[in-house]
Amino acid sequence: MSRIGRMPIIVPANVDVKVENNVVTVKSGSTILTQVIHPDITVTVEDKTITVTRPSDNKEHRALHGLSRSLVNNMIVGVSQGFAKNLDINGVGFKAQKQGKKLVLNLGFSHPIELEEPAGITIEVPAPNKIIVKGADKQMVGETAAKIRAFRLPDPYKGKGVKYDFEVLHLKEGKTGAKGGKKGK
Repeated sequence: MSRIGRMPIIVPANVDVKVENNVVTVKSGSTILTQVIHPDITVTVEDKTITVTRPSDNKEHRALHGLSRSLVNNMIVGVSQGFAKNLDINGVGFKAQKQGKKLVLNLGFSHPIELEEPAGITIEVPAPNKIIVKGADKQMVGETAAKIRAFRLPDPYKGKGVKYDFEVLHLKEGKTGAKGGKKGK
């Protein structure tokens, strides 16, 4: 049995969960998340507890069991607490700023990079070298943070660029001059 899939999900008091035709809808306040679950997987809601079950022990059902439970759990955590990713910007002259709903990045290119906030995602810039991406949908938060990071990946030699706050960069050593005379002798 799946260790993740068999664990029940406890629903907080302010969260409503509906399951209709393999579509799970989670609502809290004005935040609504929906997820289509594979037809073979059964999701049941019984007095503030959600259980996910599978019909058999074949390989596909075992894989879908844990996945489906994690997706439903992430929706509940997202509408009740939310998710956040923190990014750091390193480099001389590299900075970020917020202009309305746009994130404007100066990352050493000849032009600033502008990124519109996706629906359901908020981007905060508490300092010129810090970016916080927040939202209820874990997948969208991660995708938006990865898109911002991809504008200027961390340089392996100097560490310049956009990186996650937990990311540890192992900088490479640069080239060293030839020691002891000319090559080719």
